[in-house]
Amino acid sequence: MDATELRARQAPLKQRYRDDPDAAITPAAAHGSFADPGITATVDGWAGSVRAGLHPATGGDGGDACSTDLLLQALLACAGVTLRSVATSMGLEIRSAELRAEGVWDARGTLGVDRSVPVGVLDVVVTAVLDVDADEAELHRLATGVERFCVVAQSLAEPPEFVIVRATS
Repeated sequence: MDATELRARQAPLKQRYRDDPDAAITPAAAHGSFADPGITATVDGWAGSVRAGLHPATGGDGGDACSTDLLLQALLACAGVTLRSVATSMGLEIRSAELRAEGVWDARGTLGVDRSVPVGVLDVVVTAVLDVDADEAELHRLATGVERFCVVAQSLAEPPEFVIVRATS
């Protein structure tokens, strides 16, 4: 897809959302259960169910997906799609890309060993090594666009609300 086709696809959507802002409100959801044994959560995904469990640093055996890895994967997926969209809009042809998302977390916070230690992934960096004909200004503009429009990255700026209710019989 080139910039002209991308703009043609998005133009009617943008106009609709300008005319009717409520039409832009798009529901999103994830579903999961405690279908599997142990301290796990089974989450439905596009490629099938994923069983998340404790990381070895918190008592797991390494046999389940780590929620931190899943978070970084979701971030990288969103950043990658956003990067391609912004690059396309800018008229940049990316011949190839190597993408990675990295961060660290301190198990002391997660395990409640030290309340002064934050819980969560810190120092998150998304890196894209691109084979592209772009100058430094264009690369900066591309990075700024990805940072601004990546839904997952922007969502991380505000913690979610957690609601727990009793099941009805």
